[in-house]
Amino acid sequence: MNTQAKMSENAFELDARGWAKALEKYKTANNYKAVREILYSVVPFAIIWAVMYQTLSFSYLLTALLALPAAGFLVRIFIIQHDCGHGSFLTNPTANRWLGRFLGILTITPYDYWQRSHAIHHASSGNLDHRGMGDIQTLTVDEYKSKSKLGQILYRIYRSPIVLFVIGPAYVFFLEQRLPIGMMKIGWKPWLSTMLTNLGIVFYSLILIWFVGWKAFLAIQVPVTLLAASFGVWLFFVQHQFEDTNWDHTENWDRRESALHGSSHYDLPVVLRWLSGNIGIHHVHHLCSHIPFYRLTEVIRDYPELKEVSRITLWESFKCVKLALWDEKQYRLLSFRDALSPA
Repeated sequence: MNTQAKMSENAFELDARGWAKALEKYKTANNYKAVREILYSVVPFAIIWAVMYQTLSFSYLLTALLALPAAGFLVRIFIIQHDCGHGSFLTNPTANRWLGRFLGILTITPYDYWQRSHAIHHASSGNLDHRGMGDIQTLTVDEYKSKSKLGQILYRIYRSPIVLFVIGPAYVFFLEQRLPIGMMKIGWKPWLSTMLTNLGIVFYSLILIWFVGWKAFLAIQVPVTLLAASFGVWLFFVQHQFEDTNWDHTENWDRRESALHGSSHYDLPVVLRWLSGNIGIHHVHHLCSHIPFYRLTEVIRDYPELKEVSRITLWESFKCVKLALWDEKQYRLLSFRDALSPA
């Protein structure tokens, strides 16, 4: 057996803690690659935006179709902001913070406010006793059964696709993130982050309105942002809401085990994987969040064993939509029908 095969065999035997240690070598950021990723994301977004403006004069259908790739690049810009929040995108912490804050204007996401809630998500993902911050609300079967009829109806409405992927994203990005209501007790920093981002959004919008007019601005920016928000929430959903995900109460919960087995490997076609900044390699990201997104594919290349861990294809991901309740006895996420049908 050659050396590479031996390394691969030994790697497969690693537990979550061992994997976390093995992946530390990928944590080093590369400023050259980072700048290149910024150009690859922001420049095409700006070009498509400009082309959309030109198409308004003869075909809004074409404008609407172009909103799809524009939204894809806006998602990619958000992934850069996301990596800045983990301090992994650039080598300099200050540069990460200010780049993240600037990009937050384009993604209408206040960087410092989002960074704190996202850090809580990473610190508690898969812990049944610490749900609610930066997560999609998920009830256990017993919790659902204990609710009133009205409570059950409201939860079913919340878990419906139209709410999860259309109404919910619009609410979060256009309304909820304009005021840091959920962090009022933390102090002034979330408020400052949010208000400065709001001012930046106003300034950015006014500049574009000056050049193209308010009607054209709204006709382009609103659908692009709505689509990007929906795409982003869909990615986040599939990354954690799959049948064999991992949830436990605090006494049995382990952060690394939850990262490796409670986050999916959303194995997307190459174009979608690139547009989503490799964030579908989510089990690796949660296991070692300081790995820059432009290095996540290196991990899968060097450790092909990880490719099959919690792997979900694009086609398989659509089946996740029906999943809604965590069954603590079967230790899996189930649909309403499977969870509530008589044994």
